[in-house]
Amino acid sequence: MAEKRANRSELTPADIKKFKALLLTKRAEILGDVSCMENEALRKPRSDLSSMPIHMADLGTDNYEVENTLGLMDSERKLIVEIDGALDRIENGTYGVCEGTGQPIPKERLEAIPWARYCATYASLLERGFIEKKYSFDESDYNDETDNKQDEA
Repeated sequence: MAEKRANRSELTPADIKKFKALLLTKRAEILGDVSCMENEALRKPRSDLSSMPIHMADLGTDNYEVENTLGLMDSERKLIVEIDGALDRIENGTYGVCEGTGQPIPKERLEAIPWARYCATYASLLERGFIEKKYSFDESDYNDETDNKQDEA
């Protein structure tokens, strides 16, 4: 794609303020969901034998539920990273600018996906493999923080 960079969105300061509030609300909602999932599925005390599944199928169902919850939590955490990236772009003045083309991302797209980093055309080309993705989720974004907390313990 073209390397020329517009680096300016067509969003007004009021639009930016609205999107920032929307992103912060969505982030808080996701953090609440993840916390709730952790409390419900992963912190169930299994020391009481009466709560242990007796049948192998019950044990399989419990394991499936835990694995499913872990998968959902991973997806939610990745979305938090995307939202944090959008909040960073707001702070550095590049929010609403496609990272692939440098052109403004249409307001309608940002209303649908406020953390969008690409315009729809560029995102479609990425998804179909016509363009190599410049940014990828790096699990070390989380693991470094988690590892540091474990090192302190």
